[in-house]
Amino acid sequence: MQRIDHLLLSSSLGSHKTLTSFHFGRAGSGPKVYLQASLHAEELPGMLVAHHLRALLEAADAAGTVRGEIILVPVANPIGLAQRLNHKAMGRFELDSAENFNRHYPDLAKAIEPALRDVLGQDAQANIALVREAIGGYLRNWAPASELQSLRRTLLLLAHDADSVLDLHCDSEAVMHFYTEDACWPQLEPLARFLGSEAILLARDSQAWSFDECLSGVWWQLAGALKAVGRNVPLPQACCSTTIELRGEAEVRHALAQADAQAIFGWLQHVQAVACAQAPQAPPLKCQPTPLAGSETLKAPGPGVLVFAAEVGSDLQAGDLVAEIIDPIAGQTQRVVAGVAGIFYARTRERYVHAGGELGKIAGAKAFRSGPLLGA
Repeated sequence: MQRIDHLLLSSSLGSHKTLTSFHFGRAGSGPKVYLQASLHAEELPGMLVAHHLRALLEAADAAGTVRGEIILVPVANPIGLAQRLNHKAMGRFELDSAENFNRHYPDLAKAIEPALRDVLGQDAQANIALVREAIGGYLRNWAPASELQSLRRTLLLLAHDADSVLDLHCDSEAVMHFYTEDACWPQLEPLARFLGSEAILLARDSQAWSFDECLSGVWWQLAGALKAVGRNVPLPQACCSTTIELRGEAEVRHALAQADAQAIFGWLQHVQAVACAQAPQAPPLKCQPTPLAGSETLKAPGPGVLVFAAEVGSDLQAGDLVAEIIDPIAGQTQRVVAGVAGIFYARTRERYVHAGGELGKIAGAKAFRSGPLLGA
């Protein structure tokens, strides 16, 4: 194992933050897998999973069973981790810019397509190497103007040439679920099985410019852009990435984290990133994937005390009662019902809501939304 400390651009005199990555195996000797935790810094389950996964990877590395390279970044956001306001963690948005730490990643396909248009040929593996070289060159030439930009650049430099990327997050209160792009689902289906995901949200492009979609999206976007100008060259989906939501923010427990780490390690063995005598078989899927565009976000019709009638993981039908909002001054109760049928996979931890506030999400089977599909 090798530990590397990456110094971020300083935002103020006398202050520097450091991002730490742990490297297992040997670069270039096989597949590359990149994993990071807590890009939204107050989402802590991923950090604990990374802690337990690191022990498994260290043992595998010492035994010489890591094929290729595995990179683990257990604390992906030292900037957000240091942010607190009125005794509360503020790890989702950078306080200086108000930008979401998991948004505003660059459009890599647009950046590199002009240089590759007349270079790619009919050898798919050679094309993959050329694209990765172009992405690396773009990132190395990117001169970040802020601490936040230097964090984004550092993370992308570590992950841009990975075959698989796992970004560990969590929701407020939720069941295990994950997001990935349509092009990545066939390759990542076994991971959903190992993790026991209870909701799987697929999209061609959520229009969020998130970390994971920046890395997987470049491949299908670049292929489409080249085809649009008459360049029909073989370009496989060489990076498959996913955002894994490790249940809720309060689910920081050794038993869960150890089980999740073992599930990820089992998947690494299954895809032969870690060698073993007999690769584990993926268990059955707990759910079928649904379109992200079919996910209904329930919102409060008015302010009041929020009382949930449905637990996360409930299989709801349209019209089922999800929550009540109580106005104790007017003595009124407003009912919030499901608009679609599906799994109630996430809900807010807050129990007082303002009008229009988000209450929870239901994974519906039929797409009905368009435009940006993820919130702030």
